[in-house]
Amino acid sequence: MKNIRNKIFSTAGSWPATISRLTLGFILLPHGAQKLLGLFGGMGFSHTMQYFTDVVHLPWLIGFIVIMIEFFGSILLLLGWATRIVAALIIPLFIGIIITHHWQAGFFMDWFGANPKGFEGFEFDLLMIGLAISLLVSGGGKFSVDQRYGNLQTNNPPI
Repeated sequence: MKNIRNKIFSTAGSWPATISRLTLGFILLPHGAQKLLGLFGGMGFSHTMQYFTDVVHLPWLIGFIVIMIEFFGSILLLLGWATRIVAALIIPLFIGIIITHHWQAGFFMDWFGANPKGFEGFEFDLLMIGLAISLLVSGGGKFSVDQRYGNLQTNNPPI
């Protein structure tokens, strides 16, 4: 059991992992706050759930999980706590976002207003997946709870 915990929570303590973790956390937090709390012009929990179930046709449980991962997962990333677990949850989350909503708009984000309102391409989602894969491999990096309490691997070179 300790070996599994060490593999999940260990980190090389590298700066690139730290930068990836903080970038992903800071980008994801406002999106989660929009959905859960209605901040930053968001709809809040009940309206977001209604949108997910009525418009996107997601099961209620999946919509709930999306909101929880985006909000609480981003906080965990900022703290660097269970970084690999959160990263492993973010990857299928953004694959699902691509499949259910962004694929039809193509690759590029809607820089010039050519897509219907609310439809963006999936390039942003691919960046989020890439950051999450990086964290899945590296762990939380410096200044993370994982580094403090995980099996420190300070002799390993950063990946």
